[in-house]
This record gives sequence, structure tokens and C-alpha cells, in this order.
Amino acid sequence: MKLKGHLLSAILIGLVSLIGFSCMAILISAQKIVRFDQTLISFIRGFESHTLTSIMKFFTFIGSFPVVLVLFLIASYILYCVLRCRAEVFLLGTVILGTQVINQVLKIFFHRARPDFHLLIDVGGYSFPSGHAMSAFAFYGILTFIFWRHIPNRFGRTTIVLFSSILILIIGTSRIYLGVHYPSDIIGGYFVSSIWLTIVIWFFQRYKEKQYEKNEVSE
Repeated sequence: MKLKGHLLSAILIGLVSLIGFSCMAILISAQKIVRFDQTLISFIRGFESHTLTSIMKFFTFIGSFPVVLVLFLIASYILYCVLRCRAEVFLLGTVILGTQVINQVLKIFFHRARPDFHLLIDVGGYSFPSGHAMSAFAFYGILTFIFWRHIPNRFGRTTIVLFSSILILIIGTSRIYLGVHYPSDIIGGYFVSSIWLTIVIWFFQRYKEKQYEKNEVSE
């Protein structure tokens, strides 16, 4: 019953995320979200300072693919060699690879140009959805899910959820602050990764459930 409850929650989250992304895509295509983007950009950029710029560059670096790749290798070593969780290594790799593919496909489909004013760093490519937002949400989100399963107490689980949530939020905000993404790019990226994580976690939970039932029968 507990597993079914978790799966139902995941489906609801995925459904809400799908609706959210669809609404965001429609608003962007119809150019009905310009005022929202400009208002939020002005608010965030109002805090601009040399120190904050350095901090935001650091967090945008944390959300970059090279860093995610290094962290993936470290996490894979811990999962495979220490925790002996081979399925989780495959899960983590699937999420990372799938996120990159989905992001590139969506960028090409929507081909939204990046902001062209007050850029603090130079980047290329299309803007929607944000690759950093998607990578951060998907990678740190799936890491939270995986290690949450191995943390026995509520305090530890709450801590890792809060830490990853704050990290994901700051990485997304850093892209707006640095002038390389619209807020709607970030929100759209979060929605897409939420959908992707829901699908992958659902299949993973089903796999673990069938594995458990198979072991029960064999015993």
C-alpha cells in the first residue's frame, strides 16, 4: 500500500508538471509571458554586485554538464562499490543521458533565442528550456531519491531534500541573474525534468517491486 501511494503521488506530480510545461510552452509561443519574464529579471538583477556575480558564476558552474559528469562518476563509485546498488547506477546514468537528449530535442523544436541584453557570461545555443535547470533538477533530484532510500532517519532525509531543493533553485536563479536565460526557461526546464524523473522513477519502482516479488517466490 505504501508503494502504491508513492506511485500515485509520482503520477500526480508528473501530470501537474506536464500541464505546467504545456501552459508555459503555449505562453512562450504566443509571446504572452514577456511581462512576467521582464519583471522577474528586473527583480533578480536588482541585487547585482561583484560578490553576488562571483557566487552566481560558481553555482552555474556546479550545474554545468562537466561537473554533473564528475559527480556522476563519484556517485556511481559509491553506489556500485560501497552500497552494492548496481540498479541505481543504471538509473542515475539513464536520467543524466535522457535529460541531455530531451533538452536538445526541445531546444531545437522551440528554437527560442536567448536574452540579448546585459549578459555577464557568453553562451550559445537556444534558450528554452534551460539545460542547466533541467540538469540540476534531474541530477540532484534523482540523487536525492536514490540516497533517500538508504538514509534510515527522517532528519537525514529531510536534510538531503532541503539541500538539493535549495541547490536546484539557486542554480536556476543563477542563469537568470547572469542574463543567459528567461525565468520561463528555468521554470520550463524544471517542469520537463519533473516529468522525466516521474517516468524513470515509476519504472524503477516497478522493477524493484517485481524483483522483490520474485525473491519472495523463490524463497
